[in-house]
Amino acid sequence: MKYVYPAVFTIDKKNSYTVAVPDLPGCFTFGDSLVEAIEMARDAISMWLVDAENKDEIIPTPGKIKDIPCEANSFINLIDIDTVEYRRENDNHAVKKTLSIPNWLNTKAEKAGINFSQTLQKALKNELGLE
Repeated sequence: MKYVYPAVFTIDKKNSYTVAVPDLPGCFTFGDSLVEAIEMARDAISMWLVDAENKDEIIPTPGKIKDIPCEANSFINLIDIDTVEYRRENDNHAVKKTLSIPNWLNTKAEKAGINFSQTLQKALKNELGLE
């Protein structure tokens, strides 16, 4: 599901940003830069909404920007969220894959007690630059 929520970004004395999402109770985050704050806001809102969707709770309607109070050191930014995409990127459920390796390699790996799933995961993370 796709959503757009307004978020209040407040700049602190260290030029970091705190972020509050008025329509989602308890949804707060921060970032050391504006880019990081926006990313963290998208992540926090996504987690909030996915949790609500999972519990079949009512999803609050986003408020109107003009109705949100904003102090001098703050500004409001709209954050777009796609909970389907968020679930896809953060789903840790195991997926069964069929693959082929030479028999001699399989024999040696089994004798060494190698966990094929863990080894493949490590190799894929390494190949994708995720570690």
